[in-house]
Amino acid sequence: MAVPASAYWGVHTARAMENFDITQRPISVYAELVTALAMVKQAAARANRDIGVLDPERADLIDRAAQRVIDGEFHDQFCVGVLQGGAGTSTNMNANEVITNIALELAGREKGDYAYLHPIDHTNRSQSTNDTYPTSIKFADVLKVGRTQMQDAVPMTLGQEFHGFATTMGADLRRLEENAALLTEINLGATAIGTGVTAPPGYADRARVHLAQISGLALRTASDLVESTSDMGSFISFSGSLKRNAIKLSKICNDLRLLSSGPQAGLGEINLPSKQAGSSIMPGKVNPVIPEVVTQVAFSVVGADLTVTMAAEAGQLQLNAFEPVIAHSILQSIIWMRRAYRTLRVNCIDGISANRDRLGAMVGSSVGVITALTPFIGYSAAAALAKTALLTHRSVADLVVEAELMTREEVMKQLRPQRLSGIEPITTAIPVIAPEDLP
Repeated sequence: MAVPASAYWGVHTARAMENFDITQRPISVYAELVTALAMVKQAAARANRDIGVLDPERADLIDRAAQRVIDGEFHDQFCVGVLQGGAGTSTNMNANEVITNIALELAGREKGDYAYLHPIDHTNRSQSTNDTYPTSIKFADVLKVGRTQMQDAVPMTLGQEFHGFATTMGADLRRLEENAALLTEINLGATAIGTGVTAPPGYADRARVHLAQISGLALRTASDLVESTSDMGSFISFSGSLKRNAIKLSKICNDLRLLSSGPQAGLGEINLPSKQAGSSIMPGKVNPVIPEVVTQVAFSVVGADLTVTMAAEAGQLQLNAFEPVIAHSILQSIIWMRRAYRTLRVNCIDGISANRDRLGAMVGSSVGVITALTPFIGYSAAAALAKTALLTHRSVADLVVEAELMTREEVMKQLRPQRLSGIEPITTAIPVIAPEDLP
C-alpha cells in the first residue's frame, strides 16, 4: 500500500485505517493512551538493552523517540480507529511504526529505512500486543472517592473503577466461551431417540467430520447419543452464562447512572453523552437513556433464562418437546445483548468524560483520606481526627499537622495519588496513639 512520505506511520497502520473506518475516531483522541503506549515502548527498549537483545545505539534512539511522544509530540500520527479487530494489534503497530520513524529521523536516516531500525524486530522486540496494549490502558490519574454501602469510603482512581468494569466483562466473556464450547457436542447420527436406528455404521463420525469442515467448528459426537438426545444441560449452562453476563452489565449500567447523577444535585463524577431530551416539561433535563435501555434488555435475558430452565425441566423420557422455545429464548437473548452492547459502547461509553473539578473537590474534602494516614498515626487517633473533621468541616491534613502527629511534608507525601489509590504500598510500622494523647 502507498504511504504518504510525510507520514510517520507505515503500511500496517494504513491497512488498519482502511479496515476499521467505523467510528471516525482515531486513537489520538485518547492522549493518555498514546502517551502510555510510548511509555511501554520506552521501557521495553531499555529492558532489551539491559538484557543484551538490543544494542545500545538502537535502544537509545527508540528511547528518545518514545520520549518525544510522551512529551506530546506526533500524537496526530496515531490515526488507527479506536474500535478495531485483533485485540489492539493495529494500535500497537501504529505505535511501533511512528516511534521507529521518529527514531530514524533522529539518526539522520530516512523514514522507512527499516533495514537499520525495524518496527517489529527492534521497537516491538520482546513484546506482543497482548501485553503492551493491556498494560498501556491501565494508566489513570483521576482520583475519586470510593463508596461502600452508598457511603464514602477510601480514595481510588476513576481508572481503577472502570478497569474493574472491564475485568468483570472479560471474566464473563471467558465463561461464555467455556459454555459455548459445550454446544459443540452434537448428537448427529442419533436419529430418533439416540439408538442410531436407520443410520449405517460410520455415519455419525463422517457426518461430524463434514459438518465440522462446513461450519468451521470443532465438533465432537456425544459419547452417549441416547442421553444427548434428551438432555438440555448445555443449553441451560449457556443460557445461564448469558443471564450472568446480563446481570453484571446491568449492574455496571446502574453504576454509570449513579456516577453521572445530577448534574448539580447528584454525584456528578462523570458525564454521559447527551442523546435526547429527557422531559417534555422540564427544559434542559437529560436522562441516562442508554444505560436504562440496556438494563431493560438484561431483565429480558433473565426472563428468557427462566424460560429455558423450565423448558429443559419439562422434557420427558427420550426427547424434549420444548426445544423450539429454548432456541427462541437463547437466540433472542444473544441478538438483544449484542445490540445492547453496541448501543452502550457507541452511544454512551465512547462519549463518557470525567468531571475532574468535582472529583478533585470531593477527594480534597473527603474525611476518608485519613485512612491512608492510619499506618502512621494509628486507628484511634485517626478516628478521633476524622470525627473532628466532620464536625468542624476542616481538612484532615490540617488537623493531623496541628496535632503534631506528622509534618506537613509527611502528610502530603502520603496523600499523593499513588498512595491514595493503593498503587504505592505502605511499609512503615504503626505507632500506638490514643485519642487522649492528642495535643
